[in-house]
Amino acid sequence: MDLNLKGKVIIVTGGAKGIGEGIVTSLAAEGAIPVIVGRSEEDNLKVVYTLQAKGTESFQVVAELTEPEQCAAAVKAIADKYGRIDGLVNNAGANDGVGLEQGDYARFMASLHKNMVHYYLMAHHALPYLKKSQGPIVNITSKTADTGQGNTSAYAASNGGRNALTREWAVELLKYGIRVNAVVVAECWTPLYENWINTLADPAAKRKEIEAKIPLGNRMTSTAEIADMVVFLLSGRSSHTTGQIIYVDGGYVHLDRALANA
Repeated sequence: MDLNLKGKVIIVTGGAKGIGEGIVTSLAAEGAIPVIVGRSEEDNLKVVYTLQAKGTESFQVVAELTEPEQCAAAVKAIADKYGRIDGLVNNAGANDGVGLEQGDYARFMASLHKNMVHYYLMAHHALPYLKKSQGPIVNITSKTADTGQGNTSAYAASNGGRNALTREWAVELLKYGIRVNAVVVAECWTPLYENWINTLADPAAKRKEIEAKIPLGNRMTSTAEIADMVVFLLSGRSSHTTGQIIYVDGGYVHLDRALANA
């Protein structure tokens, strides 16, 4: 299916690794121009050079997204280069384990900036260009807003905020024809996930335990499966879909866990 994304300039925050890299790769496969925004130039350029070696145009901007002025500067740099922005994927962030008992005000607020505030800032600064292109927004969010996880108050709050902003923006931006949707991630195998599980005493056993609770296929979601949904939502093929919070999780959040062992 041709998603009609050829030549479209799409921003992907945190696009150098994990789910973000998967989204960038899927966009490139559709002929879009993915623009990575992330803090590490080395990581950003590694992906850019890989795509360019395959004949795919891409671009990167170095930005520490917890700094508001750098969000504005990143959008300006992209607009200056291309003269347009055709879509935004808010993806950057990490589960940093700022809990209620072990956390404090400073760490809690820092986590909100790391995981939610820049979603607002990137959308705010990109909006003048998205109005012109009627470019969609896709927010990546996490199951923690629905299920809780324990010892991660800030991350859970950020994802609840991401979901709420998705619906709020979908309403506010209706008049511009801008669609806004969210893709919820549950158990997805990424480098960050692998790093965490490798800190445990028996990583293989823990992975098997987690996968046993995922109803569809007893396996983790791949980054490509998240990416393909995101790219579909960025395309005109999803032209009447907005304000939706879509779970790509093998049924992890909503299906009865007893099914996983049936």
